[in-house]
Amino acid sequence: MICAKVRLTAPAILCGVLSLAMTACSSSGGYPSLAQRDVERVSGTASAAPGDSGQAAPALPPASADLVTRLAGLVKIAEQADRQFQSNRPAAERASAAAGSTGSDSWSVASVALAKLESSRSSGMTALAELDVLYADARDKAPVEETPEVKAIADARAQVAALLDAQDKVLAGLAGRLRT
Repeated sequence: MICAKVRLTAPAILCGVLSLAMTACSSSGGYPSLAQRDVERVSGTASAAPGDSGQAAPALPPASADLVTRLAGLVKIAEQADRQFQSNRPAAERASAAAGSTGSDSWSVASVALAKLESSRSSGMTALAELDVLYADARDKAPVEETPEVKAIADARAQVAALLDAQDKVLAGLAGRLRT
């Protein structure tokens, strides 16, 4: 019985002794400062290479003709989609203004007209998606600087996005009428 008690208390005593031994290793002094030391301060003495100061970076060449042609084509596709959208818009506005309660025949006609209006902008959305891919690829090649390619793509993308934003507002207004 005494052996069993010794076996159970021996690990507890050993843990206590080890804990006391480990506290003896710790220092009672303060911790070192985390402030920047003199050695870590930058104090360079080098001078600039001759002829480098004051010169502007050379201008980058303009975007390639192929890219400009492709961008113009994508903008033209979006503009054609916008013309299609604008031609379908009056019918959708009339149908949504005449829409009755949800599930009625006039509501169904308005829903179909709204769906036709939404689908008329699909090629514009496709053009924007392609511009997004071109922009991402161009930014991947030059993540820091604004190259002529990046600028040309961003300008074309802004034109297409403006058309689609205006269409989104029209669609939101018409869809809001159908829900009420």
